[in-house]
Amino acid sequence: MCGRFAISHIPGFFSRFMIHDSKIEIEPRYNIAPTQDVPVVISGSENKVVMMRWGLVPFWAKDPKIGNRLINARAETIATSPAFRASVKKRRCLVPATGFYEWRKGGGRKKTPYYCHLKDDSLFAFAGVYDRWRSPDDTDLFTFTIVTTSPNALTSRLHNRMPVILRRKDEADWIGPGLLGQNDIKRIAAPYPASEMEIYPVSSLVGNPRNESEEFVKPLGASTLTL
Repeated sequence: MCGRFAISHIPGFFSRFMIHDSKIEIEPRYNIAPTQDVPVVISGSENKVVMMRWGLVPFWAKDPKIGNRLINARAETIATSPAFRASVKKRRCLVPATGFYEWRKGGGRKKTPYYCHLKDDSLFAFAGVYDRWRSPDDTDLFTFTIVTTSPNALTSRLHNRMPVILRRKDEADWIGPGLLGQNDIKRIAAPYPASEMEIYPVSSLVGNPRNESEEFVKPLGASTLTL
């Protein structure tokens, strides 16, 4: 699963995602958690960035609290799941990030957080889908979920799932207007190459979503995991 991530640097954000006109200011975030508002990229006549809440609320939901449970969607079942099947047809998005966190069990109940990112520490995009929910007072709520897949050889040391990190060549297909078949989704959602990633332990303070610090994306010790 993916329950916490970061956008640790933002220079070049708009050019990276081919956004030519935006009034939204993007700030570095080091501890993004579910229910928080996050910049996501959608496509229309051109790409644009929109702030959305993490945790998808389907348009048909009676209670928006359902979004607290729908922070991830499995790539293998996204096209058939009642919560996501409408969104994956026509409401796909890019979720910009520079890394994500996973926790590894140690002795007893102790868990150590690890930061997973690309070796070059560049901006990338998770595959996401979004929806619009309308409240009884006609207020629109835009929300999204992050698609997950099986882990690669590196992230499997921490968890049995990992977020779908899109290869740049697949980003346009993911947010494009066309329908994606199950084979397309399977190809796009293949685990990102482990050889291009690294993982290292970070401060346990990242476990509290109220904490926010640049220190959370810095190694704690020298035990970096790579292939």
